[in-house]
This record gives sequence, structure tokens and C-alpha cells, in this order.
Amino acid sequence: MIETRNITKFFSAVNADGSADGITAVLSVSLSIPDGRFVSLLGPSGCGKSTFLEILAGLQAPTEGEVWINGRQVLEPLPASRREMEAYRRKYRFLSPIANSLFRDKPKHDIAMIFQDYAVFPWMTAMQNVLFTLKLRGVPRRDRPGLARHYLARVGLGGAESKYPSQLSGGMRQRLAIARALSVEPSIILMDEPFAAVDTQTRERLQEDLLELWQGTGKTVVLVTHDLDEAVYLSDEIIVFSPLPGTVRNRIPVDVPRPRRRDDPVLREVRERIAAIYRYDQEHADLDGGI
Repeated sequence: MIETRNITKFFSAVNADGSADGITAVLSVSLSIPDGRFVSLLGPSGCGKSTFLEILAGLQAPTEGEVWINGRQVLEPLPASRREMEAYRRKYRFLSPIANSLFRDKPKHDIAMIFQDYAVFPWMTAMQNVLFTLKLRGVPRRDRPGLARHYLARVGLGGAESKYPSQLSGGMRQRLAIARALSVEPSIILMDEPFAAVDTQTRERLQEDLLELWQGTGKTVVLVTHDLDEAVYLSDEIIVFSPLPGTVRNRIPVDVPRPRRRDDPVLREVRERIAAIYRYDQEHADLDGGI
């Protein structure tokens, strides 16, 4: 279970004239995502979806609020005042480099993240990329080659173990990123626009592959996307974010049995509902901008 409680993220900045400025990317987002669900975060560009996903992954700390996964907190909010900073230091004053080294490379939560730009190492072969990930996760050396070959085969890269990313197509590089994520057998997979950089035909094929892999494992998937058709076709539920600052605008269940047809009339209705929400928000944003 993923649970977020009033997540807010504020980014401060300094203008050229030295004055303080800032922007609230995410505002008071509270969600519960049950285990095994496929959930998409959908919304206009710059509405805080990717920031929120990185907070789920523990890559960013929230300014306010908490993220809990299976009863364990991901990251504490950053201290926002001198008093909070002093309390933070007191809480962790006994941690030492030796203590920190005991927990190095040992993930606190069972999460894997897949990015839009593949995030694979170009100087490593496909096999070496997966082996490196398994090493970081502490998998015993003797078990790594078998696991790497198994997951490369699962994503259709069984004959490409010795190829470098530059020798793979965009779709194959994204398959490699998925193989790396699956190889550590996480319970949660977070995906940030994973298919945005490939053509439509490859995108649809990767979507089908992802669904097959997900249905065979029962993992929880949280997907950030701008593509309405992708969100509607893949998801059990779609969470629509408002324009900046990002808040939960709507939660829309997609109660269509699997396997699904892309031209299913119920899916079309869900898509049109979300498109109407987008149009409404855009029209009112234009009106506000003109005042």
C-alpha cells in the first residue's frame, strides 16, 4: 500500500535582482494506492506529476507531508525552520560514517523507477547493465548471471546480451530499462513517461509487453504520462492533476475487464471525460490570465 498524506513541494529561487521567489509544484496531495494496482498520474505539462513521482521514490523530500509504503515512511520532510533543523540534528546525532556504511546500497523500500530517457549506462552491454543493478541491490554474485539472462529474455532481449545501448533501437533500450527494474523484483514500479521517446507503433507494443509483465507479477505500477489513450488503456485508475500547483483534480476508475480493446466504447467514454476536464481547466486558465 502506498499512502501519501498532504504532500506539498515548494521550490525556492532567487531572482536576478536578488529578490526571493518560489513556486509550489505540488499542493496537499493525499492518496492511497492499494497493492497490485496499475495507476496513472495524468495532467497538463508542469503540473507537478513527475515531482510527485520522485517524492514517492524517495528521490526528493517533500516540503510538507509524508509518504508511507507498507507502513514505513519514505522520507521525512526537510526542516523548514531553525527549530526544526535543531530537532533534526538531535534526532540523528548518533549516526556515524560507520553506521551509514551499514545501510549503503540497501534500499529502504522495494521500489524500482523507470525514466523517459532510458537511464542505461552506454559503456555497458545489456547484460552488464542488469548485472550492475543486481550488484547494487546486494544479490549474491552467483545468482546474478541467471537472473540477468532471465529478465532480458522476458522483455525480448534474449539475443542481445552482448550489445551496447548504442546498438539497440529506442524501443529495445526501453526494454533494457524495464529488464533492469524487474530484475531486482520490486513490489512497486514507478514510471515517468517511459514510452514518450518512441514511435506510436513501438509505444503500443511496449504497452502490451508492460501489461503482460505486470499481470504476471501482481506488482504495483504508478505511471506518469501525458498520453490520454495510454492512461485509459493501461490503468485501473487515473488520477488527474490540476494545473500548477498540482493537486488531485479527479480520481477516475477504469472498470473495463482485461484484456482490453483499444477501441472499446467504454474506454472512449473515459477518455472523453478526461478530455472535457482538460478543456474546462484550459478555458478557465485562459480567463484567469486575461484578468
